[in-house]
Amino acid sequence: MQPTECVSVCDRSTLLPAGVVRVADEALAAERLVPARFAHLHGDASEKVTIAAFDFDGTCISGSSPKKLVDALGRSGRLSLWKLFRIGCWGLAYKLNLPKDAEGVRTRVFSAFKGDPAVQVNAFLCRFFHQRIAPLYRTDADAAMMAHLEAGHAVVLVSASFEPMIAAAMVDHPIEFALASRMKIDAAGDYTDQVDGLPTEGPEKIAVLEEFADSYFGAGRWELGWAYGDHYSDVPMLQAAAHPCAVTPDNKLRRYAADHGWDILEWT
Repeated sequence: MQPTECVSVCDRSTLLPAGVVRVADEALAAERLVPARFAHLHGDASEKVTIAAFDFDGTCISGSSPKKLVDALGRSGRLSLWKLFRIGCWGLAYKLNLPKDAEGVRTRVFSAFKGDPAVQVNAFLCRFFHQRIAPLYRTDADAAMMAHLEAGHAVVLVSASFEPMIAAAMVDHPIEFALASRMKIDAAGDYTDQVDGLPTEGPEKIAVLEEFADSYFGAGRWELGWAYGDHYSDVPMLQAAAHPCAVTPDNKLRRYAADHGWDILEWT
């Protein structure tokens, strides 16, 4: 990758909403922190903050951003056939709702960037998002997020996708906070192939969300009002919400949602 791959659309810090800042610039971190003076955005400090949590792949977009990234890396020769085979096995397990190694698959995918400067990798992933993922975004997802924001709810995206791609999505869509797969950066500013923290997938999604909300809003000062997901692996996060919503769900989640009286939404 060359620095020239960073196009102007990926340098959009001036377009961030007023009062919202991005942390960890060197990692293009997706988490946004709202300064204390903007705390009124979430209502009376004496009341609990209501969170609306959204999955990304298959929910906010039609398709899977990691899968499309793997396809592109495979075609460019940045991933070996063996690694592609191992990633494919993981994908089959995911589709069949079988046990899988959430951290291992991220290690194999991100090995394509191991040793590359984080700034260049982030620019590549930002451009990849705008070229391949942005056209898949569902307008219904934006509408739902805007409705929650207007109601005073905190909108939190909880995604297994890689953080730089989610960071790119945050600029153009009403995502207030995002928790995504963050990869470690070494002392030289280069990416490793190791996950930094918990992989935000399956049951870990609610664990990461709870950790974030307790830290940001305060333990006991928030509640998960709504959760949106498309895959059976999202059940733990959906179960934790007062209003779980299955979005264009896979067959297993559709049956589960119907059996439990959850809302089933068909988003376009």
